Amino acid sequence: MFKKILIANRGEIACRVIKTARRMGIQTVAVYSDADARAPFVRMADEAVHIGPAPAAESYLIADKIIEAAKQTGAEAVHPGYGFLSERASFVEALEAENIAFIGPPVNAIAAMGDKIESKKLAKEAGVNVVPGFVGEIRDTDHAVEISNDIGYPVMMKASAGGGGKGMRLAWSEKDVREGFEATKREGLNSFGDDRVFIEKFIENPRHIEIQILGDKHGNVIYLNERECSIQRRHQKVVEEAPSPFVTPKMRKAMGEQCVALSKAVNYHSAGTVELIVSGADPTGESFYFLEMNTRLQVEHPVTEAITGVDLVEQMIRVAAGEKLPMTQDDVKIDGWAIENRVYAEDPYRGFLPSTGRLVRYQPPVEPWADDGAENGRRGVAGIRVDDGVFEGGEVSMFYDPMIAKLVTWGETRDEAADLQVAALDAFRIEGLGHNVDFLSAIMQHPRFRSGELTTGFIAEEYPEGFEGAPADERLRGVLAAVGGVIATADADRARRIDQQLDGQEYAPGDWTIRIGEREEGSTTHEIVLGEDALIVDGEPVTIEMQYTPGESMVDVALYDNGADEDAEPLEVYTIQLKPTRTGYKMTTRGATHSLRILQSRIAHLAGHMIEKTPPDLSKMLICPMPGLLVKLHVAEGEEVQPGQPLATVEAMKMENILRAEKQATVGTINAAEGDSLAVDEVILELE
Repeated sequence: MFKKILIANRGEIACRVIKTARRMGIQTVAVYSDADARAPFVRMADEAVHIGPAPAAESYLIADKIIEAAKQTGAEAVHPGYGFLSERASFVEALEAENIAFIGPPVNAIAAMGDKIESKKLAKEAGVNVVPGFVGEIRDTDHAVEISNDIGYPVMMKASAGGGGKGMRLAWSEKDVREGFEATKREGLNSFGDDRVFIEKFIENPRHIEIQILGDKHGNVIYLNERECSIQRRHQKVVEEAPSPFVTPKMRKAMGEQCVALSKAVNYHSAGTVELIVSGADPTGESFYFLEMNTRLQVEHPVTEAITGVDLVEQMIRVAAGEKLPMTQDDVKIDGWAIENRVYAEDPYRGFLPSTGRLVRYQPPVEPWADDGAENGRRGVAGIRVDDGVFEGGEVSMFYDPMIAKLVTWGETRDEAADLQVAALDAFRIEGLGHNVDFLSAIMQHPRFRSGELTTGFIAEEYPEGFEGAPADERLRGVLAAVGGVIATADADRARRIDQQLDGQEYAPGDWTIRIGEREEGSTTHEIVLGEDALIVDGEPVTIEMQYTPGESMVDVALYDNGADEDAEPLEVYTIQLKPTRTGYKMTTRGATHSLRILQSRIAHLAGHMIEKTPPDLSKMLICPMPGLLVKLHVAEGEEVQPGQPLATVEAMKMENILRAEKQATVGTINAAEGDSLAVDEVILELE
């Protein structure tokens, strides 16, 4: 076994590998860029080597710097994590030349399967179903249009070396191909150093199923069941679960055996994932196609670990050291259900645009996963596992992937795992930048998600107008109003105890009028009466149990049936995050933030005389929705534009975002130039 390994990665995956290596008694070496000098993974490792500036192209993507760090520290092997150099055959060859082991598959497998064009050719030769498409060299945009017309729309343009949702464009027409082909090439070149693109038929209403493969150097290859990864946004996975609610034992066996055969065809060893696309129109699941093989560890590997008990990182290390797999296919079981949500620094209320900045508050629902070797330890604390690589006060940088953490829950059933996700997301406290916690909670509660009727179009179909928060039912609004009344009374009681705060009142007020909603339109109003023995909401008694001290930012609330016995189970349990406002509180729970205006009932009628602020008209300005680089201006001053016409392209988090005109207008003043770094909400141009 190795005595020291180097992790050629950063963030949560670097932390995850370090934890397992530490449990195995292996020393670790971290490499870090300027941006990561204070990152948790650097502090966790036994040694750390600085390898360059913040941009990945000047640090984590330079193989020579990684190899030099390994030689300098005496590391015997390198674990690449995912992304960066994890699927670069030349990196493996360079390591082998220095007699440094690679904790991953053999170079021939990476070369064959890591290249999407070559892997499709190989899969086709091996008799595996592949999606119709063109896998040759595409000369230019006109050639891409010709190919797309022959295949038939819609088509998907993909960077050959792409991954993680980057370097992909869906085209529904020739216009989309002409607009997106060059952008796809640029993203492939910028992110992966390869601008080759292939085009294939886009399977409508598809499900994304992937099979986890694990092999050793002695010819043994097994599959560790499947993961459902259909809920995606812009081809980036958002929710993953294992097993899939769609896959039957017969399908699992057929998919698994085919993926094992494909792996053996390239003498595969280590962990890997074969991604399949399954037609949602075929309930038998027999219409599945090879999509690609990821010759590395997947981001979503914890859900497989949770249901199988197999530590994939540990097995990767042992396989690289020459050990045989300790299990056979018959030993692989399915125990319970696991769901992973990716907590991203992106703002779902603003079209999921990247949100970089400092984590002013970062408090996960449980302590981050420690890998202490305990039985079922891969399921975290009471079924909740947090894998992260950030810290409170740290910064989510514009240079890397915007992931904050991975939240994994395990339950005996799928509903139990989803319920645990909702509870854990409610307790996940993040402040300082935009994040998608509300959106993830909304998905977990969505009836279509609960039914298991998933496709890769789930988000686009269920949130066509964008995300505005999960809807609150009558019960939840009643609970929020009740909690608002209790909190307002407690705050008033504290105020009356401070000299001259409540003008000498002997008792704190208990009658409140609470409006839930930012504005009068669409809001609901509730009358609260808080007495010694009862809490009345809109004339009906409500029984809740909570503890609150003025100033607290989070409360746990249990709702009971009226008249229930003392030992009765609550109807619902809520975790509610609180943020005081000028006239009340913002309360966040169950996938939405609710604004509560709380006034004493005796003065509430006077609020109608207060003029509500009218939001400014932003339709006459093109505003940069996120921090980024202005790559291209598509218009000039005085130019007439039509709805949907591209106005500017902004690059953020390695992704190009095309900003379009919302209505017919004339371009007025242009305030930015190509190459400018833009701040969020900066005005790029004005429209007349």
